[in-house]
Amino acid sequence: MICRRWGGPEDLALEEVAPPPLKDGQVRIRIKAAGVSFATTLVIAGKYQRKPPLPFAPGTECSGVVTEVGPGCTRLKVGDEVVAVLDWGGLAEETVAHEVNVFPKPKTVGFVEAIQLAISYPTSAGSLTWPHVLDVQKGQTLLVHAAAGGVGMAAVEIGKILGATVIATAGGPRKVAFAKERGADHVIDYRAADFRDEVLKLTGGRGVDRVYDPVGGEVFTQSLRCMAVEARICPIGFAGGTIPQVPANILLVKSIAVMGFNYGYYVGWSPHDARFEEADRTFALMERIRGWCEAGLCRPHVDRTYRLEEASQAMQALLERSVTGRVAVTIE
Repeated sequence: MICRRWGGPEDLALEEVAPPPLKDGQVRIRIKAAGVSFATTLVIAGKYQRKPPLPFAPGTECSGVVTEVGPGCTRLKVGDEVVAVLDWGGLAEETVAHEVNVFPKPKTVGFVEAIQLAISYPTSAGSLTWPHVLDVQKGQTLLVHAAAGGVGMAAVEIGKILGATVIATAGGPRKVAFAKERGADHVIDYRAADFRDEVLKLTGGRGVDRVYDPVGGEVFTQSLRCMAVEARICPIGFAGGTIPQVPANILLVKSIAVMGFNYGYYVGWSPHDARFEEADRTFALMERIRGWCEAGLCRPHVDRTYRLEEASQAMQALLERSVTGRVAVTIE
């Protein structure tokens, strides 16, 4: 699926193109499934922080089988089943990825579900476990917003693995039920109640220790008002459409810390390409996630699948906010 000009999902076109060249340190992957996300819609609209050169195939995450290994590769071999983080090019029959961004697929996870292990799960795992971010500890209370979405779902599961009491927010009965099924201790339907009031009730007025926020805007602002002293909040994205302004007086009075986390920095999506210098750290994180999956502690969920020629419809479903977990594009 090729993007030739900035626009919406309907502007993408299915085309035959030449196979991408294989360079040193790269592997070729026959794609089985690819992911699309809210960020993908921003990329094709030219509104993301990073703009690929036109024309390009969107898609930054895939699962598949290695079919060719370039010079300088040391970990992977032909036939390996993998998940990969891509610069772009996921919505295609095959792609080329840096070996440093390609990881073994857990044996217990199918190709369709595995797309989430490229970005959604490491985004949540890094922000929840790394000491300089939320560093969630056993016995703490974790508030997860948008808990029925891709990264939110992963955050609920990982929060429980870490021993936290998880309070989740979601919109509507279907998404509330989904968050409960993923293991949240308490789920608040933000359409039916003020989550700030409900959080304070659930914590006896103390507030939560950690907040995972993919939404931004007023959700971020109200989260600050239901946090405990010395709590931490991590903005993951701004799916609500508004970037919040941080009221420093609240941070001062309650000794609250705001911990930013951009997983893109660690996989090459920033002005400074840190994927090689951070490789050991990223690989260790992915191995931890793989262990959780093979132990049955993480259960990636795909709400629905689409064929490659239906990729535009997959993105439209995300924009309509009708999805729980993720959607996947499968390649026959």
